[in-house]
Amino acid sequence: MGSPIPLARLEEIIDASDVAPAIEALLPAGVRHRQLHARTLLAGMHLALDDGRPAHLTRVHAALTSLPEHDQKRLGIIEEWQDGPHQLTYRQVEHTTRLITRALARAQPDGDPSPGLQHLCDQLLEASIRAAFKDASTSLAVDWTDVEAWSRPVPAGSPGSGTDPEARWGHRNVNRKIQEGEMFFGFYLSAAVMVKDEDGPAVPELTRRITVCSSAHDPAAALAGVLASMPAGGTAPGDILADSGYSHRVPDTWAIPLRRAGASLVQDLHPADRGPRGTHDGAVICNGCLYCPATPKALLEPTPPPPGASTADIAAHDQQTAELARHKLGVHAGEDADGYRRHTCPASAGKIRCPLRPASMALERSRPEIPPQHPPACCTQQTITAGPQVAAKTRQKHDYPSQAWRISYRRRTAAERLNAAIKDTAVNSIDRGWIRLMGVTPLMLWLACLMTTRNQRILLTWDKQQQDNARPAAIQPRARKRRRTSLTALPAGPP
Repeated sequence: MGSPIPLARLEEIIDASDVAPAIEALLPAGVRHRQLHARTLLAGMHLALDDGRPAHLTRVHAALTSLPEHDQKRLGIIEEWQDGPHQLTYRQVEHTTRLITRALARAQPDGDPSPGLQHLCDQLLEASIRAAFKDASTSLAVDWTDVEAWSRPVPAGSPGSGTDPEARWGHRNVNRKIQEGEMFFGFYLSAAVMVKDEDGPAVPELTRRITVCSSAHDPAAALAGVLASMPAGGTAPGDILADSGYSHRVPDTWAIPLRRAGASLVQDLHPADRGPRGTHDGAVICNGCLYCPATPKALLEPTPPPPGASTADIAAHDQQTAELARHKLGVHAGEDADGYRRHTCPASAGKIRCPLRPASMALERSRPEIPPQHPPACCTQQTITAGPQVAAKTRQKHDYPSQAWRISYRRRTAAERLNAAIKDTAVNSIDRGWIRLMGVTPLMLWLACLMTTRNQRILLTWDKQQQDNARPAAIQPRARKRRRTSLTALPAGPP
C-alpha cells in the first residue's frame, strides 16, 4: 500500500473541487441539525479507500472514528450534545449517504449518471491533479472495464426487476478472444488516463475523467460525451488513444463528437474496418486515408505487426507502409469549420511519377510510376474535396498502421495499467462485493474517490522516482580500490 495519504491533502482536494458545498446545497434542510456533512463523508470515503478497504459504509465509519480526537472534533465526528460528547454513529453515515444518493440520482434512473453527478466527479478528479501537471499533456488513453453489481442477477428477459434496477447483463473479454468471453451482470466503467504527448516530456499517468453506465448502454458513447465536454471546462483534449472497441462504433457515436471537440484520434482499427472500403472521386478509401486508384493492391492490405514480431519482420512492415505512403493523396488544405478538406494527387505532390502529371515524370526513376487507365476525377482535377463523411470512422492522426502510428499507439497501455491496478486484490479490487450499494450514483461517486486516491499514490511514487533519478548526478560514488592481481604480477612458475 505504501505510506498513507495525509488527511490534510485529502481535505485540500475536496475543498479545491467545491464538491462538498454543491452537494450540501442539494440536500434537504431538516429541523434537526445533521452531524455528518458531505465534506466529512467524502473525507471518510477517501480514507477508507486509501487504507485498502472496500467501499462499505461500515469502513467509512471505522475510518472516521479512528482519527485523532482533535480531528474528530474539527470534522464534526464528535459533537457536544445536551447530555455530553456524541460520536458519529453508523446510522448517521447511512442516512447522509442515502440523502446524497437521492439528491444526485436521476428522477427516473436509466443506467446513466445524472449531469450533476458527472460534473461533480469531473471536478473531484481535476482537483486531484497537481497544478504542475494540468497543462503538461493533453493526450488521453481510454478504455472500459466491467464492474459487477452486488445484487443477484435477474433473467435477461426481466430487466429492472432485481434489487438493483439499473444493472444489466453485459459482455466482458477476460483476456480471451471475444468469442470465448463471458457475460456479467453490472456496469461499465470508462476512464481516460493522462499520457505524455508525442514530443512532450513524461507525465504521471493520472486518471482525468471517468464515467459509469449500465451494461445496456454503449460505454464508448458515454465516454465520448464526457471527453467532448472537456473544452467547456477549460481543458481541451489532444490525442485520444483507443482500441478497436471504440473505433468500430458508428462515427456519430465516437469519432465525430471528438473531432468537433478538437481531439486527434490515434486508434486501432477493427478487422472489419481495415483495407479498402470504397472510393471517393476515384480515390481508394483505405484505413482512413485516400490513395491513388492505381496503388498496388498488396500495399493496401497491411496489418499491425503481431506481438513479439522479430526486428526483421517489423522492418519489412515499416518498409511496406512507407511505400504505401507514396501513393497517398496529399492534403492541399486542412479541414474547415464544416469538416471539409481538399486533397491533391500524389504525383502533384512529388511522391510518384504519372504521365497525367507531366512535371512528375522529371522525378528520379526510383519513384514508382503509375500507368493511367480510365483516369477518374482524382487524376484529372487539380484537387478533390472530401467531406466529413468520407472515412469518418477510420480517419486518424497517423497513417494506419505505419511506424509513426505504432509508436504513438504504444502510449495506450496506460489505460490497461489502470484497469489492472483497480482490480489488484493487494490494493483496491473492484470485484463483486467491493461495493454493496445499488445503482449508478453511489457506484460512480465511490469510483471517483478511488481514482482520486490512486492519483495521489501515483504522484507520491512520481516524486520519489524524480528524487532517485536526481541523486546519482548529485552524489558521485566513491571509486573502489582495485584489489585484483594482474597476470604480469603473477610469478612465472613454481619457486
